Amino acid sequence: MNYDVIVVGGGHAGVEASLASARMGNKTLMISMLAENVGATSCNPAIGGLAKGHLVREIDALGGQMGLITDEAGIQFRILNQTKGPAVRGSRAQIDMDKYRVIARNVVLNTPNLDLVQEMAESLIVEENVVKGVKTNLLNVYGAKKVIITSGTFLKGIIHVGEIQQVGGRFGEQTSIGLSDSLRDDCGLNMARLKTGTCARIESKSIDFSVMEAQAGDANPSPFSFRTDREEFRKTKVQLPCFIAYTNENTHNIISSNFYRAPLFTGQIAGKSPRYCPSIEDKISKFADKDRHHLFLEPQTADATEYYINGMSTSLPPDVQQDMIRSVKGMENAKIVRYGYAIEYDFVDPRELKHSLETKKIKGLYLAGQINGTTGYEEAAAQGIMAGINASLSVQGKEPLVLRRDEAYIGVLIDDLVTKGTNEPYRMFTSRAEYRLLLREESADTRLSHYGNELGLISDEVYEKVQLKDIQIKSGALLLEETRFTPNKEFIAFLESMGEEPIKDVSTATQLVARKTFDVEKMVKILPELEKYDDYIKEEILVEGKYARYIDKQSEEIERMKKYLKIAIPENFSFTNISGLSKEIQEKLAEFNPPTLQAAMNISGITPAAIEIIHIYIRMAAKK
Repeated sequence: MNYDVIVVGGGHAGVEASLASARMGNKTLMISMLAENVGATSCNPAIGGLAKGHLVREIDALGGQMGLITDEAGIQFRILNQTKGPAVRGSRAQIDMDKYRVIARNVVLNTPNLDLVQEMAESLIVEENVVKGVKTNLLNVYGAKKVIITSGTFLKGIIHVGEIQQVGGRFGEQTSIGLSDSLRDDCGLNMARLKTGTCARIESKSIDFSVMEAQAGDANPSPFSFRTDREEFRKTKVQLPCFIAYTNENTHNIISSNFYRAPLFTGQIAGKSPRYCPSIEDKISKFADKDRHHLFLEPQTADATEYYINGMSTSLPPDVQQDMIRSVKGMENAKIVRYGYAIEYDFVDPRELKHSLETKKIKGLYLAGQINGTTGYEEAAAQGIMAGINASLSVQGKEPLVLRRDEAYIGVLIDDLVTKGTNEPYRMFTSRAEYRLLLREESADTRLSHYGNELGLISDEVYEKVQLKDIQIKSGALLLEETRFTPNKEFIAFLESMGEEPIKDVSTATQLVARKTFDVEKMVKILPELEKYDDYIKEEILVEGKYARYIDKQSEEIERMKKYLKIAIPENFSFTNISGLSKEIQEKLAEFNPPTLQAAMNISGITPAAIEIIHIYIRMAAKK
């Protein structure tokens, strides 16, 4: 059977890629090893977090599904870094992981133009460096114009629990050997190994929560999707608490005395581990001076029969896991339902990809998710929707959608991967984005939904609501800028009545709301015209006012940067002949062979001075 687009894998990248492709009118096939596990959250039962929440909002703005499923399956919602600036806040939700999976699978099965088959992709059909389809373990051959691989941790996956090694892509599931070999041998892609891990699951009735710190959700929870009715969500959403526990000296002694049995230290695991999500044995080894570490006990479902111990990822042997868990206050009688484990798997060097996520060597072949060296559901889903969109655009004979670093965290994610590569599991942080103030969570819909609308993934009706929101925020921000107050007695007395310092000169409302002490209530007092807007819009107007100066500065930087976007670096341009560049910079440029000055700017270690020098040489070459 022939399809426009085939998606291999049914994880978060696969779900978003398949849905985007089908909704854009392409005949699409999802090939998944186990249909029941489409959309499975195989590690922690949570979506979002710092910077990750930004990705979910952006996926939603483009017309993706992750935010909507999270809103429906979520059992606790919190805004992290609430007391810090809006650029670094992040939404996070605990989810009913069983419900999440069911919803995702049902959406896939009920989407027009989308078929699902439970088979294993064994090899790619490639002719003259063009992908033509997929061959499965059942010897079925499916033809396709485009193929998207979203294989997660299933490429030659090996599970480690102490000295025990098992072949598997997830605990209890098969691994894919043939597809990994096909990517290496048939496609000539450069591949390596990475490692990640997960925590033990504990039977809830064996835990004494009374000696732990309860961590409730927000009193007024915020949904992930801008398509979810905010007021209805807050009225009806039932939330469950999480709990905080701590390791102790005994816990650390148990772990350190068994380092000799830890696959991470014995050489049993060759793949590079995630630096920012270390195992408990890695934390004890690297931070030996710490007398305790936080543990977060998170319910896996709304029934709360099992808890996930966030912060205790491990591949230690079962007997050690049992001892270290039971050493924690409140878990003295803990019953382990499933032991933690590490998994080692193949991935493709993401520098093999274009910004569209199409491979450079094989036309029509796209990669998304952990196969590109990332970790996390959100990073995977973000790549998935972009791969689905770009494969679909290619089928339609259109140019790819490539989001810039100043447009979206998704743009930062993909640009980092394809220009810099990675030798460890890559995860998103707000610090990776140069223009964080412009890329706030709450601006995702106004930044990106016009793309979703143009692609047919966001309806006109929904997009009109986004446009109204944008108009209201801009109108409010303009009112702040245009309204001026003089330091007369009446206004100074008015400020004092609100507990505010007087003004000495004529000041705009923008200058006043920029004060740390100014909140929405005070803003409305000085500008009653803003009362007509709902609380959400008023909060966004306040944010725009508070950070107007910084937003303007970042916007100016972006405009200066844009001049480089259109400057192409000629093919076969020799970087080694440029005097004034260090040998290191010359080698990096030769290795990455950036197509534009913008792409060159984003390579790690390439300085603005180097860019200017290259720019001069490009102009000199053009005159010859």
